[in-house]
Amino acid sequence: MEHLPYSVVTDTGDTFDIAFPLSEHTQDSVRVHQLLTTIMNALASDLKVMGEVSNGDILQAAAMAVAIRARMIHAPEETLRSIVADLTQTSLDACFAAERKSVPAGHG
Repeated sequence: MEHLPYSVVTDTGDTFDIAFPLSEHTQDSVRVHQLLTTIMNALASDLKVMGEVSNGDILQAAAMAVAIRARMIHAPEETLRSIVADLTQTSLDACFAAERKSVPAGHG
């Protein structure tokens, strides 16, 4: 299985180097990387302009966007539910497997 390497640096300075397993149906891993970056940058930009929002609200909006995007596809409901569940679980597993690298706090 191919993996998509992706690095994230949080606003608090934590870094995650994530190896996302790609679906066997992935057609263009470069575009997957570009789309993920676009989504993450749009979210970061919105938060800088509009101010803070709870993590729960962010996750809820992201889940709703995934649900809408899945519903836009012409395929049987059970097929789409299975694809979304599999992709979400695989992505969560990859994220939680990634080590959180934190910047040391305090004075050196």
